[in-house]
Amino acid sequence: MAEQHADEESGRRVVLALGSGGARGYAHIGIIEELEARGYEIVALSGCSMGALVAGVYAAGELEAYRDWVCRLDYFDVLRLVDVTWSPMGAMKASKVMSKLEELVGDTLIEDLPIPVTTVATDLTRQREVWFQSGPLLQAVRASIAVPGVITPVYRGAQVLVDGGLLNPLPVMPAVGVRADFLMAVNATAHTSRPVTLESLLPPEEAAEEQAREKERDRSGAVDFGGWMEGVRGATRRLFDGFGSGDDDAEKVKQERDRHAWGRLDMMLASFDIAQGAIANYRLAGYPPDVLVEIPKTVCGAYEFHRAEALIRLGRHLAREALDRREREIEVGASPS
Repeated sequence: MAEQHADEESGRRVVLALGSGGARGYAHIGIIEELEARGYEIVALSGCSMGALVAGVYAAGELEAYRDWVCRLDYFDVLRLVDVTWSPMGAMKASKVMSKLEELVGDTLIEDLPIPVTTVATDLTRQREVWFQSGPLLQAVRASIAVPGVITPVYRGAQVLVDGGLLNPLPVMPAVGVRADFLMAVNATAHTSRPVTLESLLPPEEAAEEQAREKERDRSGAVDFGGWMEGVRGATRRLFDGFGSGDDDAEKVKQERDRHAWGRLDMMLASFDIAQGAIANYRLAGYPPDVLVEIPKTVCGAYEFHRAEALIRLGRHLAREALDRREREIEVGASPS
């Protein structure tokens, strides 16, 4: 829980903990927009993976520009951002995405940001969390988004840094003790008893718009975003099967290896997503926030980065509901008995 302070009566100061979740992390943008629209002041942020990216870009004052960019990305734009590498440590370098972030935030240092930010990565060498609270913002974000086996790690001295979601997908602890009126956490890997669609959570008019967009994607042939990383199949073959023999030149054998390698990558990503959801629940039990927003993991695939606009709307809608509940509780608590 955020540390309360008697000299502040407005209750408008909030510290945000933004979790991992891949594309679902776009919802963080809508949550920030709703907070600002209601006049809340975000005084500190902590973030992991996509949450680290959004937290850093926001603190650097470039969230609007980032939002505009991601909302213009369609299915094929996202495919073009895939940069395959033959490294055994990951299938992608993420250099194209990082180049765009560099355009936005440059060589900003975390300690120079106007709002305190903590990003979380995992050190594979020492098997522990690493909190970035100083140093280059881009390096901190890049380390935090390095999904093991998918995006190559960041090497810093003896450290091999990967996605913070491996140990702490919802970094509430860095926000504990920050002087604020309340702590708001966003869990973008929330488990539900049954699958929940994005459209079912949106208000009816917004849901109808998103369904229309999905139908348009179907007509364009861009329906199965589980195959988004088509361009990394060669890298995953090497990652999981090795180089093999010259017989791989045969088209039939090649296709079979593609299928097995791709299936293994899908399984690895799904397993990572499930593990993050379970760890996030443990973290929340140990450090319960004042306000919790949960994005069900079933609303979209972790790599459906072409659905930014709908996910931002979802974040704003869920933040609206959570803040309405909090404000009603405050009103009831302030009412004379």
